[in-house]
Amino acid sequence: MTQKDRMLAGELYDATDQELAKERRYARALVRAIENTREDEPDRRHSLFSELFGSLGSQAEIETPFHCDYGYNIHIGEGFFANFDCVFLDACEIRIGDNCQFGPGVHIYTTALPLDPAARIGGREFGRPVRIGNGVWLGGRVIINPGLSIGDDAVIGAGSVVTGDVAAGAVVAGVPAMPLRNSRPVQ
Repeated sequence: MTQKDRMLAGELYDATDQELAKERRYARALVRAIENTREDEPDRRHSLFSELFGSLGSQAEIETPFHCDYGYNIHIGEGFFANFDCVFLDACEIRIGDNCQFGPGVHIYTTALPLDPAARIGGREFGRPVRIGNGVWLGGRVIINPGLSIGDDAVIGAGSVVTGDVAAGAVVAGVPAMPLRNSRPVQ
């Protein structure tokens, strides 16, 4: 089993592996190409993001700067918008549904480090997939930790750190993110 196979399976893998390092360099080169496009080149931007990602719906708009590890583990639905400075660490799959909106600086982590210091120092890490449903809104600077699911139509308040699954339709905020009581839709 290669280190990439181990990574994709969510097992401990060596992040310094040459194949994985080469794939990260390729993703960074595509991100640089995207960042060098102009605002009047939306088709070129979409084409480059489509090359970077595992799948990308139409009418997706992602502001730069944007950062990811590999890109091919990212799957984004229709009508997606991500504001500036988002980071998707995609050692495992990140699957985002249709009509989601992300504020600036949203971070999604699938990568985690082992608690054992010797394993961490040795460059070992593992991943857990993240699933985000349809119609989800993540406020600015939200952090989604590895292995979590965010249900359809959930709202996560700005600056929140999500450490557990979020139910469909829930409104959560805080560090760690907790359900808001007596929440009402903002008009």
